[in-house]
Amino acid sequence: MILVDSSVWIDYFRGVATPQTEKLDELLGREPVVTGDLILAEVLQGFASDRDFTQAVRLMTSLDVVDLVGKDIALQAARNFRYLRALGITVRKTIDTVIATHCIANGLTLLYSDRDFDPFVDHLGLQSALPKA
Repeated sequence: MILVDSSVWIDYFRGVATPQTEKLDELLGREPVVTGDLILAEVLQGFASDRDFTQAVRLMTSLDVVDLVGKDIALQAARNFRYLRALGITVRKTIDTVIATHCIANGLTLLYSDRDFDPFVDHLGLQSALPKA
């Protein structure tokens, strides 16, 4: 199962052609794709027009929406952040640490374009839907 990060959704809804948005387009309707509650909020808050917002809500809520964080994921995310920081890597956003940790803990593959996820692939076993560039 593939979880799609907001970095890909935002490009997708803006019509930006990237390897990640092409992969998302290929996956929709063919493979199990999920999104997360925090990703849903992050993506949807960026829409200015009601019409675009409504279309995005319709598409994204047609997928399974998973709860990304709870006590266990929060604790493991903090451990993962500290581990990477000990390696000299600082993840810029807590939400990325939570998303990566949720995917690792639940065996989900992540489709992303935000390079902040690369250390999770390199050092913590996060599975990427595309090879790193």
